[in-house]
Amino acid sequence: MNILIVEDDESVARFLKQAVSEAGYAPMVVADGSVALQQATHQRFDLILLDVMLPGMDGLAVCRALREKGVDTPILIITARDTIEDKIEGLDSGADDYVVKPFLVGELLARMRAILRRGVPQSTVLQVGDLTLDPATRRAARAGKTIHLSATEFTLLNYLMRNKGKVLTRSMILQHVWEYDFEGNDNVLEVYVSYLRGKIDRGRTNPLIHTVRGVGYRIENSEANAD
Repeated sequence: MNILIVEDDESVARFLKQAVSEAGYAPMVVADGSVALQQATHQRFDLILLDVMLPGMDGLAVCRALREKGVDTPILIITARDTIEDKIEGLDSGADDYVVKPFLVGELLARMRAILRRGVPQSTVLQVGDLTLDPATRRAARAGKTIHLSATEFTLLNYLMRNKGKVLTRSMILQHVWEYDFEGNDNVLEVYVSYLRGKIDRGRTNPLIHTVRGVGYRIENSEANAD
């Protein structure tokens, strides 16, 4: 598998290249954000390891630009920024996961394997009531009206809709959507559920996203709100 490493610190880049090579992947290293955008746009990679602080174009801008261009290559952000807000911003820019420096090689490789296992999303359009979601195009709509979703909102809604009618615990959602639990803090989940409700259920007489108190959430077409 081909891995694009975007890192301007030479020592970190060498370290990542060695770790990726020894794990059996084929790495390419670039040190500039603009160059990374060009490479990732014109060449197919299986995964991108992306630093945030880069010359030419910062990592978050690269991530957003790739998603806007329709490039769906998985992106794993690697950065020293470690606040919850930084993590949310990174994931919301279109990244699939977020690793904070310093990190253990084993953790990095495990996260890479987890992302690569996800594969390409299925093209079957998901539907709950009058809400539809196309995983292939990431397009959502309710009653025919387009709903614009961030990358994290899409992943969360996709997971809920693939399990419509089922109660998903907070830990299940955190593990699936973020693959880690933000050190046990699930406030970020509440924030993103609120975002989705604002886009999907606000002003509707039949909300689809329901809270199961003390447990988690479910999505279903029901006139009765479980809140």
